[in-house]
Amino acid sequence: MKLRNNNLDKLGNGVYDVLILGGGINGAVAAASLAAKGAKVALIDKGDFAGETSSNSSNLAWGGIKYLESYEFLLVNKLCQSRNHLMRSYPSTVKEVRFLTTIQKGFRYPPFFVFLGSILYWFIGRFFTQAPKYLSAGMLKRRESVIDTSSVAGGFEYSDCYLYDNDARFVFNFIRSALSYDCVAANYVESLGSERANGIWSTVARDNISGEIITIESKVLINACGPYVDQHNQMTQQNTEHRHLFSKGAHLIVDRITDSTRVLAFFASDGRLFFVIPMGPKTCIGTTDTQIESPHASVSDEDRQFILDNANTLLRLDRPLTTDDIIAERCGVRPLALKGEDGVADWVKLSRKHVIDINNQDQHLSIFGGKLTDCINVGDEVADIVTDLGIKLPYADKIWYGEADDAIKQEFVHQARLMGLDAMTSPSSSEPLTQRLWRRYGANAIAMLEAIRKDPASAQLLIENAEYLRCELEHTAEHEMITKLEDFLRRRSKIELVIPREDIINAPGLYKACKILFADQADAKLQEYVDSLQVQNEAA
Repeated sequence: MKLRNNNLDKLGNGVYDVLILGGGINGAVAAASLAAKGAKVALIDKGDFAGETSSNSSNLAWGGIKYLESYEFLLVNKLCQSRNHLMRSYPSTVKEVRFLTTIQKGFRYPPFFVFLGSILYWFIGRFFTQAPKYLSAGMLKRRESVIDTSSVAGGFEYSDCYLYDNDARFVFNFIRSALSYDCVAANYVESLGSERANGIWSTVARDNISGEIITIESKVLINACGPYVDQHNQMTQQNTEHRHLFSKGAHLIVDRITDSTRVLAFFASDGRLFFVIPMGPKTCIGTTDTQIESPHASVSDEDRQFILDNANTLLRLDRPLTTDDIIAERCGVRPLALKGEDGVADWVKLSRKHVIDINNQDQHLSIFGGKLTDCINVGDEVADIVTDLGIKLPYADKIWYGEADDAIKQEFVHQARLMGLDAMTSPSSSEPLTQRLWRRYGANAIAMLEAIRKDPASAQLLIENAEYLRCELEHTAEHEMITKLEDFLRRRSKIELVIPREDIINAPGLYKACKILFADQADAKLQEYVDSLQVQNEAA
């Protein structure tokens, strides 16, 4: 809490070059890019960082193969380049994964024709991944016995990439990078509106924890509020060329369906993509794709039944999945950029491409749409636009993204081997500690080696099956602005996605984790979490 309190004190002091509203993927990369290049940056989010859309994705960073069907070749080309760039920049986190795609009999295109599309996709992707392979129904069955091939016409295997951890953790690492370059960021701080006078934006914000009101001044205001961009633009009287339509996507987490590391891809009963995605010891299934009017969304009974019905139809399971098998749920709103105040569009065909509307006179940016795959481009574009608006960036050419230098990684690996770190890996984990700590924390993991060297108890797991060490909790408490227990369990980690909540609450190490994260507020924060779960259960 100390980091957050310090930043709250700073928010009302002086004039920032840029204030960013929203700590999702768009706001996070904008902050990381601008701060690294030397701008004086502040960022606030009314909830936790990556608290909504950016923590409810499929955990896939793909090149947009589905957009081939609508002939958006330029968009696919751009997304494939972005995907390849992400994989090169974050080799420990963004990894290639094979997709095993099944085409049912009677589908709108024959399997071989869809396979040819995957060849085109591979070509557009500069052959960066493994080549696609055409598969008969029998070959599909041999590769993955859990697929029900009784109504299958054929399929194919191709590659894209996914996030080894979770989307929210990936987003927060950009926030962490921005903080290291003196960005002043705070979660649970909500903008109540902004006004511009004498070339300066004054944003009135409320600390949603204490209720305190803060006025933040900035030369440039960036609206990166995700699904709430239009709402805040109304508050600031910004007229933009684009607006949002909304699509709701839901996923269910269940016990591991298959030991395969492939993503199983199907076309659901409504003709849209449906995935079975490996998630460590669990499996993520979905998604829905439903148009909604509001940026608020939750998993409905219809969503659950749709996902379960499709899983039970497309897979050969020992027994049908039911609601009792659901460990966790993810539900996010996908903001889709639509041009024109009264524009009408087939929302199903709208892509997730990002658009940045600029009001040069007011020095105001609105970021519409966007997806994780394209995040580096968003950060670069925002820096270019802010420069054009007259903000000097002393280190304009600085590379602001990517993992730490390979020499630093080799030093970490060398030290880890000398102290026998991997031998300390819990039997419940399939990933060696050396690999896991570097992937999550990069160069910051070196400090954890020192903590373990001084006190071997720092390598102990606190919460059973959670794969988080005491030294990780200590690092998180100091550097990752954990304001509520859910911030750690759901977004800095994926513990809440793979362990049932009742097991988390009853875990012997949970209170110890709270003491590390919140010190003398541990009891209150734990009770706050328990109460929030009760409210959610009653609402469901």
